[in-house]
Amino acid sequence: MKIFKISLLAVGFSTVLASCGGASAIIATPIENIDANPLKTAPLTDAELKNWPMMDLVADTVPGMSVDKAYKELIGKRKGKTVIVGVIDSGVDIDHEDLKNVLWTNPGEIPGNGIDDDNNGFIDDVYGWNFLGDITGENMEFVRIIRKLKPKYEGKTESSISAADRAEFAIYQKALAEYEKEKAEVDMNKARYGQMLSQIKPVHQAMAKKLGKEDYTKEDLAAIKNPTAEEQQQIGMLNQMLSFGDSIPELIENIEGGLKYFNSREQNHFNMTKDFRAVLGDDPYDITDNIYGDGNVAGPDELREEAKHGTHVAGIIAAQRDNGIGMNGVANNVQIMSVRAVPDGDEYDKDIALAIRYAVDNGAKILNTSFGKYYSPNSEWVYDAIKYAASKDVLIVNAAGNDGLDLDTVNVYPNDQVDNGPEMADTFLTVGALNYKYGSELVANFSNYGKNNVDVFAPGVKIYSTTPLSTYEYLQGTSMAAPEVAGVAAVIRSYYPELSAVQVKQILMDSGLTSTANVILGGEQSNTKPFSEISKSGKMVNLYNALIMADKMSK
Repeated sequence: MKIFKISLLAVGFSTVLASCGGASAIIATPIENIDANPLKTAPLTDAELKNWPMMDLVADTVPGMSVDKAYKELIGKRKGKTVIVGVIDSGVDIDHEDLKNVLWTNPGEIPGNGIDDDNNGFIDDVYGWNFLGDITGENMEFVRIIRKLKPKYEGKTESSISAADRAEFAIYQKALAEYEKEKAEVDMNKARYGQMLSQIKPVHQAMAKKLGKEDYTKEDLAAIKNPTAEEQQQIGMLNQMLSFGDSIPELIENIEGGLKYFNSREQNHFNMTKDFRAVLGDDPYDITDNIYGDGNVAGPDELREEAKHGTHVAGIIAAQRDNGIGMNGVANNVQIMSVRAVPDGDEYDKDIALAIRYAVDNGAKILNTSFGKYYSPNSEWVYDAIKYAASKDVLIVNAAGNDGLDLDTVNVYPNDQVDNGPEMADTFLTVGALNYKYGSELVANFSNYGKNNVDVFAPGVKIYSTTPLSTYEYLQGTSMAAPEVAGVAAVIRSYYPELSAVQVKQILMDSGLTSTANVILGGEQSNTKPFSEISKSGKMVNLYNALIMADKMSK
């Protein structure tokens, strides 16, 4: 991969952003590192928290991407070229108030006529394609491996296995060990959350009745005069609970959400008997069996909530800007193509490979892949699709994962380099997640990292975006950091369409901001490294600087 030796942080040049639509040009200089600047320590307001990825590191000492500054000083009302961004995910709510005007619609397809009008092999693919049909739940990949190999290897020892089968047997044993470990953790957490809920709910109900309100504070509890012995116990428990959250109702909601998650894992992820795939009628291990699913990119209508993840990702990239409702996506001039291929469980390699090819063949120039797993039986199909995207000048922006791991020591799929080997494509970008706190807590405590296998970092903690049924929520993960970067890439490709996907990746890596801070990794206080040493670029993506570098490179 060619690396142009350009550093916006090391040289103090001025440049001109090419004007679009006849507007006058703007002179700008890149923003630089703020390690020597005093930090603002005041907590973020609600409005600031909702907007923190758009904020400017220099002005706000919050590690946002200088999006608002870029629109104000560089972009203004200029018109760029429309860019199609493929969101390969759990589905997108196409009726959302903040997304319905930024959706890709297939120009060659007549909606609802049951005919493949454009002859691309997919009937009524108006907004994209749904490779899952009505499937929402799925197994983890290690469960599928166990189910497939158990008849062959159950009860066997390594000494009884032929040399030809030992590699496969090792995979079976590893999958079985992981299943037993994760299942035990889920069972333990489910029991713990259930016990917490059974204790806190009646205490909260009693206290809410006494105080006449649901959202009481520690001060309200301290003001209770002459509490009974039972009330003293209740106050002590509630004070302890309030140290974990801003309000008891919010804490109860979080615990209930945790229980729902653990129940879902039991019903879907670890289910050894249900064949989720049967309803599709395809063979998931035959890549040539490639026409299945339907055009309902949001998934089953009665389960619209299951499209939360993909809808949130789509909003981060492209929620309609400045329409007076909801929130602003990073990019203007974007059309979101939804390709539904990620269930509640591990995705199939076949679905992902075909989803990438579908999006590329139908005009997407950027793909967002906010998913991942640690086993990939048919990884070669996905690698071939990644190479295909590269051959068609398509940039893939990929989430690093949320286990606090060094990816230079473990393989997470999809990726474009195995065991720290050479990259298979120079248009694949992996993104770690930033916290909104500058300093030692700069990296999200869940984010994976890696000097070789993670390229850049971007905002990924408490990200406010669109969710199904025209709602909005905070979610977090590298799943949110990747679309922040996909949005920046879309802005570059909109205003500088002459730049290739290879050049856009280079800009994203070279134009970001760095820090000299030692940062905590994996949430472990004892595990720290310099921020500059935990990704290939050592930088945080920054739209303002990226546009300046794009302008220089385009000349």
